[in-house]
Amino acid sequence: MNRRNMLWSAVSGLGAALGASSAKAATDAGTGNKLKVVYHLSDAEKVNFVLGNIQSHIDGVGGPDHVTIALVIHGPALKAFHSAQANPDISKRVGDFSKDGVELAACGNTMKAQNVTLTDLLPGFVSAEKGGVVRLAELQSQGYLYLRP
Repeated sequence: MNRRNMLWSAVSGLGAALGASSAKAATDAGTGNKLKVVYHLSDAEKVNFVLGNIQSHIDGVGGPDHVTIALVIHGPALKAFHSAQANPDISKRVGDFSKDGVELAACGNTMKAQNVTLTDLLPGFVSAEKGGVVRLAELQSQGYLYLRP
């Protein structure tokens, strides 16, 4: 057997092993193990994009009962969620996400910097008192997959 054939055999075997692993993961996910996902949002210009991604995620898995989602917001993006200036579409989406069980965490440090409290934000938010990045790390340590669209 020449080197090229040996390499091809090794690559093929690795592909088969990875395919079997993916199939097992897909099977496990179908047996009641919900994916846990945390979305990270700090860019003000990405607010609508990220909210759309979360809705697409919920819809794509068949509804909120099939996934656990958290949204951690810090930096300039938090201003879009101030109740005094939030547009109606964002207000509606946040309300729907809250009803669907999405954790909406606002960075405590950003809240201080923007001089707001939870009562100044749209209903449904909780405070990430230690900071947004700390909350992101906590969720990842609990098995949440990290997404930053």
